[in-house]
Amino acid sequence: MVALFLPSLACGKGEGTSHLAISHSRLQLIIVKTLAFTVTILLFGAGLSGSLIAADKIRIGYSGATVSNAMLWVTDEGKLFQKNGIDPQILYLQTTLGQTAMIAGEIDMCVYSGSLLSSARLQGVDVVMVASFLNKPLYRLVVRPEIRTVADLKGKRLGITRFGTVTDSMTRLLIGKLGLDADKDVSYIQVGDVPVLLASLSTGRILDGAIIQPPYYLKAVASGMHVLVNMQEMDLPVQQTGLNTTQKFIAKNPDIVRRAVKSVIEGIHLMRTNPALAKRALSKRMQIKDEKELEDTYQLLKSFIQVKPYPSLEGFKTIFEDLAKRVPAAKTANAKEYVDTRFIDELDKSGYIDGLYRQ
Repeated sequence: MVALFLPSLACGKGEGTSHLAISHSRLQLIIVKTLAFTVTILLFGAGLSGSLIAADKIRIGYSGATVSNAMLWVTDEGKLFQKNGIDPQILYLQTTLGQTAMIAGEIDMCVYSGSLLSSARLQGVDVVMVASFLNKPLYRLVVRPEIRTVADLKGKRLGITRFGTVTDSMTRLLIGKLGLDADKDVSYIQVGDVPVLLASLSTGRILDGAIIQPPYYLKAVASGMHVLVNMQEMDLPVQQTGLNTTQKFIAKNPDIVRRAVKSVIEGIHLMRTNPALAKRALSKRMQIKDEKELEDTYQLLKSFIQVKPYPSLEGFKTIFEDLAKRVPAAKTANAKEYVDTRFIDELDKSGYIDGLYRQ
């Protein structure tokens, strides 16, 4: 509390008393100057107290410059983590390194696939998904020109980023859905991240095909490959990327996780209502310069992001069905144990999410 001390002012004279004679304009000037000083003190105090309240620092990893990871970038670009008292460090960590670092406690959250999460959870690791970014595959199976039918895939070499990643699990899932034996009819070659995968595919000497997300598959098509299968048209529920963390981190920091989920939900609203900002985030992280490609990528992002980003239990069940061929424990896995939706539930049931779209 800042008190105002003004001199006792009066005009005129009185018997037996000392009086201060002052003009009306002089009185106004003193009051204005005093109020200005008071406001300055109050603003300084507010700024000082704000600076003393430090935001919670968290580290969030992601694995690649693909549109399925984009809501992390849009949320960051819009400063929504900061709005909710979080100081994020967004880290690009290749292939499975992000989840490995999170399990080791070196980072706090990561944007990774449900399949990678499931494999770790089946081995006893306490990883869970708290928000979904994508629950259907967007991949195109791009192959060499001479491969015209599914039967032509037999004996061919398919590229993946790395064993255990989402490209590995989704390629195996797709091959099985196409009626082939995913373990016997094709071979898998790990080559590295998407740019390396594209380069390996375009030479035609190392790989015969690979699954690639938009817009990158178009570069493979431009080099002479063609799309054999569009997984986006298969209407197959598969939990792809989401915001993941550990139950240990949630137990110690429930409010931080709550605010992180709130930030992402606000990011989804921002993505839908501020295309320019969303495109800026996409262009920066995905290195997209062409305006049409950027617009197409934005429209794709807008088409698959849910307003209420609940992880898909059916999407996890699809993963379990595929994993059960190699990991017996997946046969009895309960999808509810692989997600923690309490934070979305709170925001949903309170009417907060619906309220964002009524503004």
